[in-house]
Order: sequence, then C-alpha cells, then structure tokens
Amino acid sequence: MSAPDDDTFAEEGDEMEEMDEVGSEDDEEAEMGEEGEDTEAQKKVYVPGIEPLPPGEELEMDRSAYRMYHECQTGAPCLSFDIVRDRNGDGREQFPLSMLLCAGTQADTAMSNRLLVMLMHNLHGTEKDEEKESSDDDSDEDEEEDEDKKPRMEMTMLPHYGAMNRVRVTQRGEQSLAAVWSEKGQVEIFDLRPQLDAVHNSAAMAAFMRQQKEATPLFSFSGHMGEGFAIDWSPTVPGRLVSGDCKKNIHVWEPQEGGTSWKIDQRPFSSHSKSVEDVQWSPNEATVFASCSVDQSIRIWDIRAPPTSMISTDGAHSSDINVISWNQTEPFLLSGGDDGLLKVWDLRQFKTGRPVANFKQHSAPITSVEWNPMDSSVFAASGADDVVSQWDLSVESCDVGARVEEMKDLPPQLLFLHQGQSEVKEIHWHPQLPGVMVSTALSGFNVFRTISV
Repeated sequence: MSAPDDDTFAEEGDEMEEMDEVGSEDDEEAEMGEEGEDTEAQKKVYVPGIEPLPPGEELEMDRSAYRMYHECQTGAPCLSFDIVRDRNGDGREQFPLSMLLCAGTQADTAMSNRLLVMLMHNLHGTEKDEEKESSDDDSDEDEEEDEDKKPRMEMTMLPHYGAMNRVRVTQRGEQSLAAVWSEKGQVEIFDLRPQLDAVHNSAAMAAFMRQQKEATPLFSFSGHMGEGFAIDWSPTVPGRLVSGDCKKNIHVWEPQEGGTSWKIDQRPFSSHSKSVEDVQWSPNEATVFASCSVDQSIRIWDIRAPPTSMISTDGAHSSDINVISWNQTEPFLLSGGDDGLLKVWDLRQFKTGRPVANFKQHSAPITSVEWNPMDSSVFAASGADDVVSQWDLSVESCDVGARVEEMKDLPPQLLFLHQGQSEVKEIHWHPQLPGVMVSTALSGFNVFRTISV
C-alpha cells in the first residue's frame, strides 16, 4: 500500500497543551472600556485535573510553548510503536528533522491490521506568531514557503492477522528486528529491512507494493499459551529478548547463530501471581531485568538464577502496575499504575519498599512512562486522562521562584503538560533528536518538542 496523502500529516495542531484558557464572550463584553474599545480576554494557564473548564470557555494552543509540533494519522489506530534508529547521526537539533517509526495497528477486524514502517521527514519547527504576522504582506511567497515546510511521510503497510498489543525494535548486526506481541497469543519477530528499504527508495517501494502479502515472521513463539503485552529487547546482548504474558509467566529468548532463530527456555520465570504488564532489561547488567504486574509488585530478576526473582517490592502501588522504565545511567526505576501515581525507585534501597519520589498529577491510570535517554533526571508519562507530562527530578522548590496563581500547587518537578490527543497509549523520547517526543493515541500520533526540554 502507498503512504497516505500529505494532508493526513498535518502541520502545527489546534488542540495542544500548553494551552490558554480564554474567557467567554459575555466576559469579554463586560471588560470593554467606557470608550467602547475592545480588550482581549484575560488569558491564563489551564492546568488539567485542577478544575474543569468553565462553560462557554475553550482551550487554545500556545504555539510559543513548542519548538516543534506535528500530527499524523494512519487510519486504524496504532496503540504501540517504537523508534527505529537511523544512520543520520545523534544529537540532531537543526530543522528540518526526520525519524523512522515502526508501529502495529489495532483495527476493528483481525484481518485489517498492518505492521507499519514510517519515515517522517521535513519536520520543521513551530513558527512564532509574530513571524507570521510580519510576513502577511508577502502572501505568494508565504504560500511557497509553507509548501516547502510541509511535513512528509513515506509508509509501508504489511498485512498482519490480529491486532498488535506491543511493538519493540532492535538492531542486530545488519538486521532491524521488530518483536510483536499480538492478540493471537504469539510473540513474533519480523525483519524490517524490506520495509526500511521501501520508505527510502521509490523503486524499492514499487517492488514492495507489487510483492505485498501477509507478514511472515522470521520466528514465532506460542509457548505463552495466551495473550500478553510485556516485551523488551536487551540493550547489551543483541537479539536477547524477554516476554511476559497475562498468565503471569515470563520467558527469556536467546538468539542463535544465523539470526533467524531463538532458543526459549520452556521453564518460565513465575514469581508473579497475576498478569505481567511490563518488562525492562537493565541498561548495563546483561542478565538482569525488571517486571511489574497486576499483583501490585515490581520484581528484579537474574536469568542465571531462574525461576524466582532476586528481589521484589510487594504493594509497590495500591492497584495494577502498568508500566516501568529503567534509567539509562542512574540506578533508578520508574513505575506507573492504575492509581495514577508515578513512583521513582532507587534500586540501592529497593528492599525497603519505599520510593524516593512519588507524584500524583494524573487523574487516571498511567499508560506509559519513559526516562529521557539524554538527561538522566528527566522523564515523561502519559495517562488515560489524555495528558502527557514531563518531569525533571533535579528541580527543587527553591529553583522555581514565584509562580502564577494557577500553578502554585503543582510540584516543582513538573515541567510541562501536553494535551490534545484522545486515549494516549504510549510515548517515547527520540534517542537521536534531543527533547523530541512521539506519542500515539486513538486519535493518531503527535511529534513534538516543548520549550521545557
């Protein structure tokens, strides 16, 4: 299938946070001066979850709060995705930017699902309002410039039977591999090279479209005997994988020579008493991974000592623990649960069962968490309250200074609240583009960078 029209990849959006709360029309008329001069409605920062939006008021995006913001729709929603590292170098901040994503759809029917690879490019920064106003007189030139700055996307769609619960990508030698947990109760491994070639080359794209057929995995595993969501590639051993299911079992996959097969120990890691919701490998210890569960515990495992965990914290949250993220450089683990809480755990003090930080800003279950790979004190989270939050643990109360009235009760570590999507499911920081985040929801993708990170 061909990529969607450019219109599906919109420029700066209309419904994003940080947003301004604008007074109602009646209020505006009441504030008009005696001479009849109109005055602009008083604007103030709207903080989600603090108070509902009053009747007759609406939210408007404050474009100056974003360095970049774009939207993308892919037809059926993609409720899980991962970022594919490219060969364009790290630390890229100069616009226009580009990125590669791999995602799996959750369509209405099992036969309608697709494994997607997307190349998003020509991603420009958010223009300041004053820059647009200063160029209003040059309308023809503006139209040409707007066309030049229009974001582009090339996309391949590989048919896949069954909705995809979780997608994770890794590089093993020349292979770009995607691990997919699907509703079929299988974990499958796909080689993404044909799709990656297609989004970079028009001839390869034409050949891909002619030969398109249902996705054929390099390898698949049905030993979980049920559905699952937890999956993670090892960052230290290329090709090593861990997967967990809704029946509380965890399996570790060891890559075999040739790059097309894996050895999976049929004896599961099984200390959890309920569904395993997420797993994360340690960034520096090759045999260690963490898991979280509906049983409200977080466990640390060493694959050299199966089948029980080394250490655990029971009752880490008061309800289901949905997601965890392991800090890349510090001994910290981040968790989010159905209780809407974000907790930071120091693994050196893990046995105490007490987090070193505890935040309650989201008003609904946490759906995704991730540390910033380029700043060990910064992390982000998303919730079922349709909010993406950004945090910085290095900020203290004394660093903030005077705060406006609307934000006086917010934790000083809270940097930004991003809105505008419906049912946000997953977020990722881009490992090669500083401060850039991608989020996916029922309403589509957002690609953005805030002024805070």
